[in-house]
Amino acid sequence: MKARSAHVYRRLRKLRNDLKALPNYRLEAARPTAENQQWSSDVTYIKLGKKYVFLAVVLDLYSRRIISWRLGASLSANFARATLREVFTSRKPDSGLLFHTDRGIEYRAHKTQALLKQYQVKHSMNRPGQCTDNAEVESFFKTLKGELLHATSFVTMRQLRKHIKAYIEGFYNTQRLHSGLGYRTPLEFEGVN
Repeated sequence: MKARSAHVYRRLRKLRNDLKALPNYRLEAARPTAENQQWSSDVTYIKLGKKYVFLAVVLDLYSRRIISWRLGASLSANFARATLREVFTSRKPDSGLLFHTDRGIEYRAHKTQALLKQYQVKHSMNRPGQCTDNAEVESFFKTLKGELLHATSFVTMRQLRKHIKAYIEGFYNTQRLHSGLGYRTPLEFEGVN
């Protein structure tokens, strides 16, 4: 027989109070009528061999287009911020953009908040226990895993990145029809040829 010991969980009250969650502004926001009015972001875990890697995406809520994504070996505020910096550079949104996320610490971090403030972004977060507040990104992750990841096992990060890039940029944004977009692709909905 071997005794089991319980892991002691310590709450980090100071950190928790310091990195407060924000209200869900999406609940009162009208549907976006053009690109770069409302974005949503999240991170998911992907099994790679015996470990997990992380995929962060930013989705434009107007067209459901994945406008930025990043695959990484570790989850941190720097990882999420790099995904945001890339999309701010490529899309150049006007001030007042509504950016919705879950309550993950990578989005509540001071440096991430400073980046959003620099671009005059209004940050919105899920209500506690309400993953459906970020349904569009959760739906994308379910689709990605169902159509690509569950059917194949990947050995290297390079191989996984190549397949995710082909899926997002070569299929999801350009060929996959969305019923919520009138059975058009995200790029067609945005009017991109």
